[in-house]
This record gives sequence, C-alpha cells and structure tokens, in this order.
Amino acid sequence: MTSTLPQTSCIQYTTMPEPGMDAKLQPWGWHLVLNLYDCNPQKIQSAEVIYDFVVELCERIEMRRFGEPMIVNFGEDPRVTGYSLVQLIETSNICGHFADGSNSAYLDIFSCKQFDPELAAAYCIQVFEAQKASATFISRD
Repeated sequence: MTSTLPQTSCIQYTTMPEPGMDAKLQPWGWHLVLNLYDCNPQKIQSAEVIYDFVVELCERIEMRRFGEPMIVNFGEDPRVTGYSLVQLIETSNICGHFADGSNSAYLDIFSCKQFDPELAAAYCIQVFEAQKASATFISRD
C-alpha cells in the first residue's frame, strides 16, 4: 500500500557557520528541529508506535541505526510528562519528546550524512497525525 505524505511548508532553512567564516558549500552536518502540535494522543502515548516510527524513519532517510532506541515515559510535571526517545545512528542521533498534556512532539534529527528534511518532516507529521507543525533545518559547519 502506498500512502501519500502530506506536503510540508513549515520548514525554515538556515546555516550555522563557524564564527568568523562564511557558510561552507558542504556543511559538516544537517539538523532538523521539528515541533508537531495537536497530535493524535493515542500515537504519541504509545511506545510501540514511537518504536515503529523511528525504525521506519531511519529507513526512509537512509540512516543506519546503532542499537535499539531508548524509549522512556517519565515526568512529574504534567506539562512535560510523556515519552522521550533517543535513537543513535551511525552519523549522530534522532531524539524526541512527546508531551502528553499538550499532545505535542518535539523532534531533532541530526546527522553528518545529508538527508531530505521535507521527507523526514512529512513522515513525522503523518505518523503522529499532527494538525500543525513548525521546523528549522540548519546546515551546520
């Protein structure tokens, strides 16, 4: 079954050059910072959904996972209670926090191997059924 990913126009692109230097043509790394709002609570409150999500995300953006993801639910403050995710990848990491109280997800994908931020953002939005999203994609020198 083929599914159509939603179009994303939520990404702002920027560079983060070394102090005193111009941005390089080939950055050292790429970092997608993605906020998802009004997500489906059944999705963001499921360790199984989060596990399947990060495994498939790594395949879609062609990142090699290093070990199993760490997915832990914690937090005493109702504002921040929810699952946190850490998946090491051969070229850095994918992290996230899923806030139960606001039905929001805050995801970071950082890699020194280039990836398509539009594809990554669209997949995240689709999986967690986010109604709104905002993102910044940083080329880091």
